[in-house]
Amino acid sequence: MDLDLGHDGMIIVGAPLGMMRWFSEELPAGSVVLVEEPDVIRRRDIGRIAREMPFVSRVVPAEYQTGLDVDALLASEPGLTAARLVMPGLEYAVAATARLADRLGLPGAGAQAADVFSDKHRMRLLADRAGLANPAYELVATPEQAEAFADRFGGRCVLKPTRRSGSLGVQLISDRAQIASGWTATAAPEEPPEATGRGLPTGVLVEQRLNGPEHSVELLVADGEVIFGNVTDKRLLPGRRPVETGHTVPSGLPAAGRQALLDVATRLADAAGFRTGVLHSEWIVADGVPTLVECAARLPGDMITALISIGYECGFIDAYLRVLRGERPALPARPTGAAAVEFLLAWAGTVTAIDGVRRARRVPGVLEVQLDVAVGDTVAEVTSSARRSGHLLVWGAGPAEAEGAARKAAEQIQISVG
Repeated sequence: MDLDLGHDGMIIVGAPLGMMRWFSEELPAGSVVLVEEPDVIRRRDIGRIAREMPFVSRVVPAEYQTGLDVDALLASEPGLTAARLVMPGLEYAVAATARLADRLGLPGAGAQAADVFSDKHRMRLLADRAGLANPAYELVATPEQAEAFADRFGGRCVLKPTRRSGSLGVQLISDRAQIASGWTATAAPEEPPEATGRGLPTGVLVEQRLNGPEHSVELLVADGEVIFGNVTDKRLLPGRRPVETGHTVPSGLPAAGRQALLDVATRLADAAGFRTGVLHSEWIVADGVPTLVECAARLPGDMITALISIGYECGFIDAYLRVLRGERPALPARPTGAAAVEFLLAWAGTVTAIDGVRRARRVPGVLEVQLDVAVGDTVAEVTSSARRSGHLLVWGAGPAEAEGAARKAAEQIQISVG
């Protein structure tokens, strides 16, 4: 990637550890200032990690996850005013990044849109005002209120925190009796490693359960105009915890189905006044109608950026950074192939053996096999995306070929636990 940033030309708010390798390979030395929560810097040893990444010039401690004091940050770090672009590295940095970009006069989501997409209840209210399909929903404060809601739908509902990502705290309830026992897992979900120890305030949203295939839409937006759009097919873990187990780009839907999803995602962006960046929204097609699940004003996780780059033969993250620089890069209108990721899941316990990695690598189309656990590690129940055990990245001529190869490769790997 040939992106002229200059020294300290880019600010990343929130350390995106999963993407640091890519940045290290692609960005010039000393080009990035990393802003992170002081307690997260200590707990995750961000200083040491940054020293091993030449693209990071320095790490700036600042409290941002529960509200960033932009004036105080710039008073203590006046050099930040020379930055040419600002991006959020984490979900919990979206609102702070938008405010910092606004203050510096740089392209960004805009504070209003960032606030909406950082709170699932505010997002639902916006979708209602825009006339987009929503499930029935209610912001609740007690298990009894959630039970009363569920009774309207035969005891079935979805519980989710208003402010978490990676499926943390999300539960598919099939019997109202599960609400009381599972209330704490949603109302006070476990804190992810990237979260500040001060705690992230959250409410509880209870929603109608919908049936249908799930997809995500990735829009690249420049100054309010959508310049690229993609639809991704999603696969989820069956049962109570809807953790994503795989993705395929592009979607295998017919053209009309893909266009319907692109249209509603664009309406959502317009309704929020989203200005510049990536908008990653998730939808269930229920009875043929794309119905909103949730939306994030940041790069998607779960390897979707890599899938888009492979499927469309483009540098999607490069294009994103250029948009944040005020440019309008040209991206392909149509994919030239397809790509899929399949995540490895292990039962809870201690890993005693891992077999089949070589067999998986021999499956045609496999580009990468990554294991995130080793023999002797303790594996917890898969209740969020952070608890998966690895992934396989696969290329194919079309969506069906890529997805089939990803599933076949994943079947070769056995993670034994005791």
